[in-house]
Amino acid sequence: MTKPWTISLFAGLAERLGTRTIQQSWEDSRLTANQIKQRLSEQYPEHADLLSVCFLACNQSYAGDDTLVSHSDELALLPPVSGGSDESGNTGAVLEQPRRYEITDHPIDVNSIIAKVYHPDHGAAIAFAGTTREWTAGQRTVTLEYEAYIPMAESALSQIGAEISDRWPGTLCAISHRIGTVGIGQISVVIAVSSSHRAASYEASRYAIERLKQIVPIWKKEIFEDGTEWKGHQLGPWNPIGELEQPGDDLR
Repeated sequence: MTKPWTISLFAGLAERLGTRTIQQSWEDSRLTANQIKQRLSEQYPEHADLLSVCFLACNQSYAGDDTLVSHSDELALLPPVSGGSDESGNTGAVLEQPRRYEITDHPIDVNSIIAKVYHPDHGAAIAFAGTTREWTAGQRTVTLEYEAYIPMAESALSQIGAEISDRWPGTLCAISHRIGTVGIGQISVVIAVSSSHRAASYEASRYAIERLKQIVPIWKKEIFEDGTEWKGHQLGPWNPIGELEQPGDDLR
C-alpha cells in the first residue's frame, strides 16, 4: 500500500483550510510541486487563489514547480512569507560559540545579538532592530503574532549569513527573529553585522533584511482593533528561489 502524502500548512493557509496537516491517499509515489498545488486547488477551489502563490518546501528547502518530490519526503506548503508594507544554521556546536542565527519565543536583547559579531579586526558593528509599529496605512495595530517553520527558518537565516560572507568577505552577521506575540514597540527581529569598514556593514544589513523577507518562512498576523490579517510578501510576486530584487524604500 502506498504511503499517504502528508503536507504541513502554516499561517494564513492553515487558517483558511482549517487544518495544520493535509493527508492525501494519492497512488503516485512521486509528483512535481506544481502537480501537488494543482490537485489541492481542485480539492479546495475556494482557496485556489492563495494556493497558486504558495511554494512547496521539500525536506526544508524550497522546491520549484518542476521539482519532483516523494510521498516519503518532509513536505510543507508555505504561503508568502512576511514582508514590508507598501506605504540551522546553528554555529554553536561548541558551547563557547553563540548561536548566530535563531528563532526565539523570548524577547530579543539588541546588545546580546550585536555582541555575537564583535571582532578585534572590525572597526564597524551595527544592529538593525525591527519593531511593531502602532499605525499602518491608517489602521491601528494592537499586536503582532509571528509564526515560523522553525528548522527551515533557521536554516534560511544561516543561508543569508553565508551569502553575506560571500558578498562581503570577512563580514560577520547574526540574526534573531521573534515568534509568538510581539506588542507595540517591542522588537521582532535584530540583524547585527560587523566588518572592517562601515560601508560593508550598512550594505550587508540592508541585504539581510530584504533577503529575510524573501526566503525565510516566517509569517506575521496583525491584530487590529477591528479584526486580524495575515501579512505576506507585498513587494511584488513572491519568489523565494529567485534572485533578490532591488530593495525598496521601506525596510520593514
